[in-house]
Amino acid sequence: MSTPDRTAEATSLATRTAQLPQVHEPRNPGMELDLDVVERQRVNTSAVERRCATLPGRRSVKKDHQAAWLLKAITMIDLTTLAGDDTAGRVRRLCAKAARPVRADLLDAMGMPAITTGAVCVYHDMVETAVEALDGTGIPVAAVSTGFPAGLSPYHLRVKEIEESVKAGAKEIDIVISRRHVLTGNWQALYDEMREFRASCGEAHVKAILATGELGSLRNVAKASQVCMMAGADFIKTSTGKESVNATLPVSLVMIRAIRDYHARTGYRIGYKPAGGISKAKDALVYLSLIKEELGDHWLSPHLFRFGASSLLGDIERQLEHHVTGQYSASWRHSIG
Repeated sequence: MSTPDRTAEATSLATRTAQLPQVHEPRNPGMELDLDVVERQRVNTSAVERRCATLPGRRSVKKDHQAAWLLKAITMIDLTTLAGDDTAGRVRRLCAKAARPVRADLLDAMGMPAITTGAVCVYHDMVETAVEALDGTGIPVAAVSTGFPAGLSPYHLRVKEIEESVKAGAKEIDIVISRRHVLTGNWQALYDEMREFRASCGEAHVKAILATGELGSLRNVAKASQVCMMAGADFIKTSTGKESVNATLPVSLVMIRAIRDYHARTGYRIGYKPAGGISKAKDALVYLSLIKEELGDHWLSPHLFRFGASSLLGDIERQLEHHVTGQYSASWRHSIG
């Protein structure tokens, strides 16, 4: 396709992207623990698996539509580095990429204004570095907390870690729950823990990481999702990215439907964050289509949906370059940090 044709299509591309809602939702205040609701959770595993198996083939977007969705996906990425060898320099480079995630020439070719990622996610020690690097960009810093990834440090230290990250400037806190509470069915203990974590966050939004690959069953995933939302979670998140099994479509469908059920009962919209193992642009499109079909356009916003990812952005930018030029570039040309 010639350059004039692409320029003529740019306005419609930008319009379609801008039309997806960008709304600020009232925070979930939580509610009393309702064990009747928790115990009523049922999951038809075979039906969930069939639904998810057919989704990639039934919902495919191409050309300008695909580019618009990929641009939208970028705005919902928590650009993440959670490595033992993280340095201040690496975090600053990651923040620079978060502020300018797509090369200017590609955005210009598509008639798009500048965009940013949804957040930058780091360990507590790197929060101040990230806050300083992102000053003036409007991009929030998310800190993993509460003894991430295992959640087995002394309880009072987990609470203190949240408070210290908020004090350092984190606007979002990704906490890990105690898996043993789920595995033993101690829903009151999980509720009390999540409630205190939520209170310790203050004005910072809290994402509850369920570590779904370690919960034993999809029914446990559904129950844990409900309890965390009742305790005031702003988001529920699949994984730390450190488990052997992280985000999957079946787990996502179960959590998304728990969110839908909670909204129907309370009127509050809870965010969703799949994390770990989502590294390809085509996978991001599948997750976005699942969100649109199950929850609707309200959730197609950084305020209610995030990808926890480190390498996803590079593949999306590579696909956008192909959209503009008709050629694939080497992956090393789209480094992250």
